[in-house]
Amino acid sequence: MGLLDKLFKSQRDIAKDEIQEGLPWQMLESEDQLNNLISNSKRIPKVIFKHSTRCGISRMVLKNFEAGYSLKDEDASFYLLDLLNHRELSNTIASKLNVMHQSPQIIVIDNEEIIHTDSHHGIDIKRVEQLIKKEN
Repeated sequence: MGLLDKLFKSQRDIAKDEIQEGLPWQMLESEDQLNNLISNSKRIPKVIFKHSTRCGISRMVLKNFEAGYSLKDEDASFYLLDLLNHRELSNTIASKLNVMHQSPQIIVIDNEEIIHTDSHHGIDIKRVEQLIKKEN
């Protein structure tokens, strides 16, 4: 991709480009979607990854997370929140779930409760997988 292409891409397009093909990410973009995923966490655990497309650490942590991924689609649902486009939704998550905003950040929700949260280099897919497998 050329420099001009990058300059004229939206932050949403950049966020989508940064996620690895084949992983089950769904873009988290609305409070209604957040409310649904929380209530549906009774059925299957939900994982929210807050990502800033302008942050090199966030990009690196996301790639490491994706590289270690080995869960099946039926084990959990994964949501990616693009912080640059949805900062207000991030604030809603912080308020609604009583978790301090950080970026990058991982939040694991099961049975409408946060069972794990971490940020920056503490984000570890193996830890998330252990928690999810224990819950199922």
